[in-house]
Amino acid sequence: MKELKRGKNYQQASEKLDSLVLYEPREALELVKEIAKAKFDETVEVHIKLGVDPRHADQQVRGTVSLPNGTGKTRKVLVFAKGEKIKEAELAGADYVGGEDLAEKIQGGWFDFDVAVATPDMMAVVGKMGKILGPRGLMPNPKAGTVTFDIERTIKELKAGRIEYRVDKSAIVHAPIGRISFEVDKLQENLNAFAEALLKARPAAAKGQYMRSVTVCSTMSPGVKINPLVLMAANK
Repeated sequence: MKELKRGKNYQQASEKLDSLVLYEPREALELVKEIAKAKFDETVEVHIKLGVDPRHADQQVRGTVSLPNGTGKTRKVLVFAKGEKIKEAELAGADYVGGEDLAEKIQGGWFDFDVAVATPDMMAVVGKMGKILGPRGLMPNPKAGTVTFDIERTIKELKAGRIEYRVDKSAIVHAPIGRISFEVDKLQENLNAFAEALLKARPAAAKGQYMRSVTVCSTMSPGVKINPLVLMAANK
């Protein structure tokens, strides 16, 4: 297998890290900020390996969490609604609102939005696009709070930094927790909010240590390992 070539900045950043060390959460975030050298405001991400088996329905981990300091990204929110809910969505700040018209645009290959919300009475229309929206992670879902009549609150939360998370086939949960330009305190508050949400979402069927590994990184830099026991203890 061909060895992956890394850029000069990535290699220099790696030299500042000790791959055998599990850092304290704050120290790890400080390192992530220190080694980030890209010429744009990189996203800071967290990747957490969980002690679950996603093949079993009773060990699925999925939900939403509102990050106290947002993600640093302005999200385009699309809403499928009709009647009075159209006006409610527009006043709440939705970027796109509609019904069959939006469905036709999406079926034609248009995806200029980051998250889709639908009122329950629009799911007959939205459900037909499951094969298009599902693989892109854009399908409205009651478990994610994106199928709801509470349109105003949902849009405001999404705009303010509410994110959806879901364990993947490798039992890893991925999430953005801010930007490199954020102060360490704000990144740590977001990390703690996400960790707390994951702990609350722990399935009863999960056995042993719940958080097996925790890594934080920026878009273009290597990952920094966090001691999962410290993160869990801080957010019980």
